Amino acid sequence: MSGAKTNERPGTRAVLRGYHMSASKARVVLDLIRGRDVQTAAEILQGTTREAADVVLKVLVSAVANAVNNDGLNAEDLYVAAAFADEGVTMKRFKPRARGRAGKIRKRACHITVIVARLDDDRLEVVRASRSAQVGASRARRVASSRRGRSDAAASDEMVEETAVLEENVVSESPVEVGADVTELTTADEMVVDETATSSDETDETPEETK
Repeated sequence: MSGAKTNERPGTRAVLRGYHMSASKARVVLDLIRGRDVQTAAEILQGTTREAADVVLKVLVSAVANAVNNDGLNAEDLYVAAAFADEGVTMKRFKPRARGRAGKIRKRACHITVIVARLDDDRLEVVRASRSAQVGASRARRVASSRRGRSDAAASDEMVEETAVLEENVVSESPVEVGADVTELTTADEMVVDETATSSDETDETPEETK
C-alpha cells in the first residue's frame, strides 16, 4: 500500500466522529476542498448546497484553530493537506413489508477528518499574489460602483431641479389664464341672466296688453 497511513499523515487535524451521514455523501464534499488553501476551501463550502458542507466547514474551522493555537501557524498560510471520511457504526432497523417480510434499513454514520498544513514557499507566493490581485480588483469594482452611483445621484438631482423650475413656471402662468377664463364665464353668465330677465319682462307685459 503506497502513501502514508492515516495516523501518520503530517499536519494538524480535526476529527468529527459518529456523524449521522453516510461516508459516500461526505466524500463528495471533501473532494471539493482537498488540496486547496483554507480561504478558498471555506468559500467553496459556503457556496455548496449539500448538507455535508456545513459540517465539513465546522471541522475545517476547528482544524485551522488547532493549527493556530497549538502549533503557532498562520491561518493564511494553511491548506487542506488531507480530507477523508471513514465508515462509522451502522444501526440496523427494519420496515414491515408485504407477506410478512421485513425490509432492511441501515442508518449509517461516518467519521470526518480534515488535516491542514503549511503551504510551500513557492505555492505560498502564488497564493498571496492571487489574493492581492483579487483584493485590487474588488477595490476597483467598489470605486467604479461608487463613482457611478455619485454620477447617477447628480443626474437625478439635476432632473429634480429642472422639474421644480418647470412646475414653478406653470404655477406662475396658470392664475392669469384661470382668471381670464373666470372673467369670460362671469360675463357670459351675466348676459344669460340679462336675457332671461328681459324675456320674463316681456311675458309679464303681454297679459296687460290683451286686457
